[in-house]
Amino acid sequence: MGKALTWVALGLGAVLAVGGCGTSGAAEVKQDPNAALELWTRTTPGGDGEKGMKKLAAAFEAKTGRKVTVTAIFDDFETKLSQRAAQKDLPDIVMNDSSQLGTMVSQGIVREVDLSKVPGTDQLLASALASATAGDGKVYGVPYSAQASALLIRKDWRAKTGLPVPKTLEQFTALAKAFTTQDPDGNGKADTYGLAVPGSTKRGYASWYFSNFLWGAGGDFITKQPDGHYKPSMSTPQSTAAVKWFRDLACTDRVIQPGAATMDTPPTNETFEAGKTGMYVVGPYLMPRFDKSLGKDKYEVVPVPKGAKDSTVLAEGGSVYLMAGSANQAAQEAFASYVISAEGQKVGMQGEKAFNVQLPVNKTVDVTTVRSDPRWKVYADVYRDHARYAPSIPNWTPIRQDSADTINALIADCGLNLETEMSTLDGKLAAALSKQGIAAS
Repeated sequence: MGKALTWVALGLGAVLAVGGCGTSGAAEVKQDPNAALELWTRTTPGGDGEKGMKKLAAAFEAKTGRKVTVTAIFDDFETKLSQRAAQKDLPDIVMNDSSQLGTMVSQGIVREVDLSKVPGTDQLLASALASATAGDGKVYGVPYSAQASALLIRKDWRAKTGLPVPKTLEQFTALAKAFTTQDPDGNGKADTYGLAVPGSTKRGYASWYFSNFLWGAGGDFITKQPDGHYKPSMSTPQSTAAVKWFRDLACTDRVIQPGAATMDTPPTNETFEAGKTGMYVVGPYLMPRFDKSLGKDKYEVVPVPKGAKDSTVLAEGGSVYLMAGSANQAAQEAFASYVISAEGQKVGMQGEKAFNVQLPVNKTVDVTTVRSDPRWKVYADVYRDHARYAPSIPNWTPIRQDSADTINALIADCGLNLETEMSTLDGKLAAALSKQGIAAS
């Protein structure tokens, strides 16, 4: 696409520097207002997600006359993006997880967003906009979709136990035990478990899932200090207590499905829809799948029970990243503006199987105006009232991965010393923070 890029060496290695990124001495990119936008989205090729993104791109084209070509990639997304960066030919737009902000900024492949050039950013929820703001206070993405975690419960199983919807962790544990020991499916076999857990180390799944319980307990992976630096926090009493509670579910109560330590989300999803597990903490994106495979009447969606401190759970979402080196920056900004507009948000929420906009980030848009299903309002309320994103640091990946390795080990090996493992983990987190230059002294 004729993008002109210049390589410079920074502290973390070779990084792309591009005109418009604010990097001194970078080459200017000649602009072509008629150039089509190349958009990459992290979704399965040929699937409903790709179809929805193409529908959104078509609506943008009809509105503005600007052309967008959509490429869906799921496997090895980051690797393929790095390959295009090495070729000095990045796509113009990347629709990627908000959690990838720090990594993409440190790689130098995204450009800073001038909010004054993206109409509608003043209508974004503050929490969503914060997820696109890096540690240097600059904005490097435009959030377009959000999601939060809620608790899915086998409603028919719960009715058989006579237990209430859990509002506390004690009630949650009691229900998990009942699902494990009381044969809720009535097949006469001891083959059901209380909680589905993707406890694999792959992509940090164990800590990703556990964060829904850690933050509500008042614990944290790392804690920001008044000077803006961070210190490890997994060996604090609050974090240690949260890990002990979670580990006990696997080692003492034995209410987590066998093999959880080797499972990422696909096989874990299957345990819930196959009637092997009775509860699952997850985002709204799986409801269409479970409605079809399990039956909408078989499960209910409720907030995750309050922890020792509060009801904080994980918030996630997607951002429109304006990639460095684009020959049509005006079109990049126009696309981002359209996607976050009330019209774009509603187009993104339409559909029955997959949604490009899970929950709206435009505060003028009510999810119930597009989806009458009250379960979506549960998710929307949790997001607005109780959800938080992972910290915006240069690279969240090693923090999540180191934490996942330890949590995974603790649920896989019940003989490990908890306090020793937490102390060792804090040492690893301190090293990761130091490498990024954000460790508290």
